[in-house]
Amino acid sequence: MVNHDIRWQQRFDNFSKSCDLLSEISNYEFESTIPIIREGFVQRFEIAFDLAWKTLKDYMEYLGHELQPSPRPVIKEAFAIGLIKDGQIFIDMLDARNLISHNYNEETFNKIFLQIKCEFEPALQKLCELFKEKLT
Repeated sequence: MVNHDIRWQQRFDNFSKSCDLLSEISNYEFESTIPIIREGFVQRFEIAFDLAWKTLKDYMEYLGHELQPSPRPVIKEAFAIGLIKDGQIFIDMLDARNLISHNYNEETFNKIFLQIKCEFEPALQKLCELFKEKLT
């Protein structure tokens, strides 16, 4: 049986590691980054985003919230209780993740790469920092 008291902490450990890997994107510029590297960053984003919303879900369940096990309601509840300050950016992440996972269009892919670099990665890092504070 899973110990629900620490489940969010275990999930956070993986989320934190994924954020560390994703943070490497800040060292790359779109124009000089070869496509295979861009694709790797998009994959890292998908993993980090999935771990982010699942960590939020586990943490809120730890707090006693009952949630549907899907990202959109988890994001909305996290915003409602103040865990995330900009709910729209997390909804945008969800939409981008769904779009890139189900359809490949080079223009869309490139746009999402830039969103990851400029908007999504910093928001995921901010969430990671919030959870680090919860552990102390």
